[in-house]
Amino acid sequence: MQRILIAVLGLTLATGLSTGCAKQRISAEKAIAATLISDEQEAELGKQVKQELETKEKVKYVQDPSVVDYVKSISSPILRQATKDRPGVKWTVNVIDDPKTVNAFATPGGYLYVYTGLLLAADNEAELAGVMAHEAGHVVARHSARAMVSQMGLQTVTQAALGKNPSAVATIAAQLVGGGTMLAYGRSEETEADEYGARYSSGAGYDPRGLITFFEKLEKQQGSSPAFMKWLSTHPTNKDRISHLQKFIAQNNLRGSNNAPGGLPAIQQKLGKK
Repeated sequence: MQRILIAVLGLTLATGLSTGCAKQRISAEKAIAATLISDEQEAELGKQVKQELETKEKVKYVQDPSVVDYVKSISSPILRQATKDRPGVKWTVNVIDDPKTVNAFATPGGYLYVYTGLLLAADNEAELAGVMAHEAGHVVARHSARAMVSQMGLQTVTQAALGKNPSAVATIAAQLVGGGTMLAYGRSEETEADEYGARYSSGAGYDPRGLITFFEKLEKQQGSSPAFMKWLSTHPTNKDRISHLQKFIAQNNLRGSNNAPGGLPAIQQKLGKK
């Protein structure tokens, strides 16, 4: 039965690819991911990756409740937007204590990780919101699950989700923290996550152009600041990507009044920014 299902879904994917239409290909890939990897399996995989990050990779979380609460205050309205598109995800937000890394990532099951380096690098709350919303978009669109299946195989990922392949979980965790290619997405996936990011930021009241100003900052820093390379290693940016996002925001009349620093300067000071 499973072989028949995979064959049918494979034909669906092939049809999407043969048309040359990116939207049809993405729809076909989503159908495959949704059918072969359940929300429960994704949640279990994300839980195991989190345990691996803590025990083997020794990820250190911020303990200051004021910093954690601040990050959650930014992410909460964004994740409410994301839940409307994918209600089966139970989101968890973690703040990693690493001021030298400008990054954020999300794993299957709705585990969102934000580095303190991102908090220190952002100029305003709209930029933070844009990055978090972008990462939430990857989860909503099942990009992370699709990337893992593509790079490791369905059987390996399924066994990892069932707790039967600890080495696979260890590999995923190590590459996530190490800035490897485990969750390096293609151009269409990044574009789709950008669009989700703009929609969710706007829906949460933040200026959707915050993601654009963050990208422009990356463009300026590319090659000159090691701190920014973590994001760039898995989220390469270019002028075409920025241009597309500008057009998407204008065409969909996305707005948001919040583009001020807000409480960010106080958090940055608490984190030691000079």
